[in-house]
Amino acid sequence: MNNRLQRMSALIRKEFIQIRRDPSSLLIAFVLPVILLFLYGFGVSLDAKEVKIGVTLQDPGKEGNGLAAAFLASPYFRARISHDEGLLEQELVAGRLRGLVVIPENFSRLVEKGGGAARLQVIADGSEANTANYVQNYAQGVVNTWWAMHQRDHGLPSQKGVQLMTRIWFNPELTSRNSLLPGALAIIMAIIGTLLTALVVAREWERGTMEALMATPVAISELIIGKLLPYFILGMLAMLGSVAISVTLFDLPFRGSLPALLLSSGAFLLAALGQGLLISSAAKNQFIAAMVALITGFLPAFLLSGFIFEIASMPPMVRALTHIIPARYLVTNLQTLFLVGDVWSLLLPNVGILLLLAAVLFFLTARKTVKRLR
Repeated sequence: MNNRLQRMSALIRKEFIQIRRDPSSLLIAFVLPVILLFLYGFGVSLDAKEVKIGVTLQDPGKEGNGLAAAFLASPYFRARISHDEGLLEQELVAGRLRGLVVIPENFSRLVEKGGGAARLQVIADGSEANTANYVQNYAQGVVNTWWAMHQRDHGLPSQKGVQLMTRIWFNPELTSRNSLLPGALAIIMAIIGTLLTALVVAREWERGTMEALMATPVAISELIIGKLLPYFILGMLAMLGSVAISVTLFDLPFRGSLPALLLSSGAFLLAALGQGLLISSAAKNQFIAAMVALITGFLPAFLLSGFIFEIASMPPMVRALTHIIPARYLVTNLQTLFLVGDVWSLLLPNVGILLLLAAVLFFLTARKTVKRLR
């Protein structure tokens, strides 16, 4: 046991010495996230699209049911109808719904009197500003269309329609930066986490030091831990630095707790570093390893994590693919931590999936490395 600890300690010291001698790791860990944060913070702004909504039907009347049916029939929404507003609010907080339409008890009676005093409440999840705008605009469109058909069917003259009372949760000002930066942090960590370890083993092969490592009694598990731990520490420091910049420079609210942030970030970094180690074990060339890391680390995280494009609107095959993208789970957790708080019912399942992905990646890395060392 003492020999095992000594070997691992020597490997870890070796990696820290290598980091000190090769500043590229420090540039990836600390300079790259700052540059990308400035690009995302100052240069990117977007307002976009689609999401699931809930419809709270408190009115049993004909008009209330008709409007609920209009939301169900709308091609722009995937509506879920319930009489329990509390249940749908929990779904909204947990991120399974992005909007909520409340049809109050007296809705049908007020519509029968002319509709001018009839009101609906629309609650939108402001953690994604583009989605909140989408919910508001298209809810208004559904209501206007339903009201026009109601007037036509009943032979009523054109008059003022149903009023929508909108509330935005979590990001009341709908500042796109507040919803953009948490996702940007996840993309940044996906890039640097994969890159940090993608070059490690490839560098050993290129410099001819892998043969020396193979001649030592170091076990595969010791080699993986020795390579992983220093870069895990660098990645966590980079994450904390990026969060500090986001909160202080860009006034990004942080409503969660530090332990929840460290848990989510640590689980994600294990998966990202494991992906980088697997790439590094398969490629003996640093350039190839770096390119594969960027393609498999950045592009899927950017396109398939829900950072920009709504996962619910993707084709079924692509939507299924997103379940193996680690950044998908970190994007959700960071948006929750920054804008909502510690919603453990949402955070913990995502952390569990990240740890499972990390375990699979480390298993594949160990198998691949065994084959290389035989």
